Formats: sequence, C-alpha cells, structure tokens
Amino acid sequence: MYLHIGPSKSVRREDIVAIFDLDSSTVSLYTRKFLKEAEKEKRVIPLGYELPKSFIIMRDETVYLSPFNSSTIYK
Repeated sequence: MYLHIGPSKSVRREDIVAIFDLDSSTVSLYTRKFLKEAEKEKRVIPLGYELPKSFIIMRDETVYLSPFNSSTIYK
C-alpha cells in the first residue's frame, strides 16, 4: 500500500520507518542533530514549497520534509 506524503510524492508504507511532528520532535537535541547530519549528507528531501510540518524517515535513510501534519499522514 502507498501513502501520499506530499505534493506529487507517494511512498510504500513498508518503507517508512517513522513519522514525526516537526514542532514537537525538534525540541530534542538528538533530533536536531540527526536532521542536521542528514541534511549535511544530502539525505533530506523537501516536498513542496510550504513550511514543513512533519518529517518521514525511510528505510533507505532518506528523510522527507512534508507540508502535511504527521497525524494526517498516519491516518
């Protein structure tokens, strides 16, 4: 089954490791460090031009920044 995670982007549900809310999860120093390292390694892919509300970590270690709320994607 596929999930729509942003404009023109759907991914296989089995390939998703985690879905996080950007506002609440970036309070943690470890999360900020993880995102900074992923960005430095060019593994972060923004979806659309809107302000991201969530991020999705994939099995291949790609991180998608989604304009959709994490609860919306989870449903």
